[in-house]
Amino acid sequence: MKQLIIYAICLFAVISFAQNAKIDSLTVRLAYQNQDSTKVETSLLLINELYKVEDYKKALLFIAQTSELSKSLNYDKGLAETNYIKALINSEQDDLGNAVSNFEIARSYFSTINDTLGIAKVNNNLGVIEIQRGNYKKGLQNSLSAISIFEEKDLKDDLSKAYNNLAEAYFNTGKLDKALQYNKKALSVREELDDMEGMKSSLKNLGQIYALNDDYRRSIDNYERMLTLLDSDEKDIRGAVLPSLGKSYLAIEDLDKASDYLREGLRYSRFQKDELGILKSLNAFGELNIKNKRLKLAENQLLEALKLAKKLGDDEELLYNLKLNTDLDSKRGFYEDAFNWQNQYYALKDKLDKERAAAVKIPETSIDDTIEDTPPLIEKKEAVEAQNEALATTEQEDQKKQDTLLIYGLIAGLVFITALLIFSYLKSSKDGKSNKKFAKENKELALKNAQLEEVNQVKDKLFSIVSHDLKDSISSIKAFLDLLKDGGISKEEFNELIPELSENANNASSLLFNLLNWSKSQMQNLQPKPELFNIQEIFQIKISLIEKKVNDKGIILIDESRREFVYADRSMLEIVIQNLITNAVKFTGKGDVITVSNQDYNGKVLICVEDTGIGISEENQKKLFNAKKNFTTIGTENEKGTGLGLTICKDLVELNNGRIWVESTPNIGSKFFIELPKAALSE
Repeated sequence: MKQLIIYAICLFAVISFAQNAKIDSLTVRLAYQNQDSTKVETSLLLINELYKVEDYKKALLFIAQTSELSKSLNYDKGLAETNYIKALINSEQDDLGNAVSNFEIARSYFSTINDTLGIAKVNNNLGVIEIQRGNYKKGLQNSLSAISIFEEKDLKDDLSKAYNNLAEAYFNTGKLDKALQYNKKALSVREELDDMEGMKSSLKNLGQIYALNDDYRRSIDNYERMLTLLDSDEKDIRGAVLPSLGKSYLAIEDLDKASDYLREGLRYSRFQKDELGILKSLNAFGELNIKNKRLKLAENQLLEALKLAKKLGDDEELLYNLKLNTDLDSKRGFYEDAFNWQNQYYALKDKLDKERAAAVKIPETSIDDTIEDTPPLIEKKEAVEAQNEALATTEQEDQKKQDTLLIYGLIAGLVFITALLIFSYLKSSKDGKSNKKFAKENKELALKNAQLEEVNQVKDKLFSIVSHDLKDSISSIKAFLDLLKDGGISKEEFNELIPELSENANNASSLLFNLLNWSKSQMQNLQPKPELFNIQEIFQIKISLIEKKVNDKGIILIDESRREFVYADRSMLEIVIQNLITNAVKFTGKGDVITVSNQDYNGKVLICVEDTGIGISEENQKKLFNAKKNFTTIGTENEKGTGLGLTICKDLVELNNGRIWVESTPNIGSKFFIELPKAALSE
């Protein structure tokens, strides 16, 4: 070991001596040169060497002199390079305002001399600064514009920086698929460069992203590989990674390894007095001990973590803690306490959701199709103040009032639509009898009569559904409201029932939605109003509506859609896409994957909603699109259906000159395909 240290010291001394000798040599040469462009070039070499050894004071002195000489000579290259290095020094000194100003001046000079590499380097550094400031749109634009130049010239150092820059921007704007892509690229380049620090950073980022995507085994692989690269004295980094690694093992139910890593992480964090590390370890330990039924120990750990989360103002860990406390008291049978924890959890979640909704968004840009509308920031930490609790309580009470009003309004709407359907049923029955009377007189009339008879049969089925499913939902809601009205339950007890009532209302609303759209398509000869529109926009809208359910069920949803135009009735296709995605969520569970995509297929647009859920037997596949069968099954969490959704989908797709079909294997998953035209069909 001593020999190794001596060797390192000697090597450092040799390198330092060589650098100093080079600086001295350039200084001497500069003193004897004429005031021309050659002197500018020598000065630039000297400035670069001074920048490398971080002698910024002397570098800035030579930059000022070289800039003046370049101006007198009208030497744009000298002005470009001096402003560029000056901006780098400003950036190193955290003088970001001057850094941006000097980078922009340098870029204008690089543009004048058509130096694409210089422009790319400036853009990449501007990207770093804009991302540091939270201006993710500008950061992405600048870095993306630099990438192609760096890749073309195979500039590994610049590529490493650019890829990492893009990965950070995409991560902070919720584009995890893009963040994953660029972190992988950054890691690959850093491995080629043997950049140990860069590799550690990329592996840590990959571990975090895979965990957020619920791909815990890959998360574990990257975290563990990072740990092998750490030196023994890097205790702070080890302490930060171990809780995350333990949490990933916890997610795959490997409780022994989770315990080992969390224990080691907590020990490191306490030794380093790293309160954030302690908080993360205690929260994860609390979950572990709940799983192991060590409830008293879990209570103590979660209480300490709760105090730390409030002290640090870490809302994400506080949210996690409130959820764990809800689970803990539910398991102990302390339902009133569990309900209070749950109220705090939803109040904080609503607050965070509102903050995220108001956070930075990246609008569409013309740089290339990789920049899209992006979701809000993944994390936003703000201090938790005392008044937040009162605000959260008020918001929760307002939400309960809205829920109650919604339930009353839904009942009134359902009663109205039920009466409407009964009237339609009676009227159609009368029409059917009338048609039968004249059927013998005219063959054409007989055919119409047969069609009306079929419609009547469908309406019979609709009426049957209304009298059972809809009646059950309304009766359940009405029973609880009557209890509250008559004093059979207290307001507190009613508040506990709100989640169940909300679920009933959602089921009834879904039923009503499908009945209305089916009624339109079957009873009113619904005519499509086709137009050209971007199918990717429909996917993005519908995915945003089911994000909460996806997260609640632990499902991974992958959006592989791309910008492509279809010719159809937009509102009809929205109904179809919503039904298919909702069905995919219904029949998948934790760890399953739903993928939505579209592609060009024989001159048409082929849309696919694929899942790795429970699948459909060949026998049941034949029933899916048949209105007379009214086929429906229970979802993975006992979700109920109407049996009409796919029938509606078939009708609406066919009205738009398309077709719909399914490919499915039990216990493997299902693929629902829609084929639609890209333009109006020729007559």
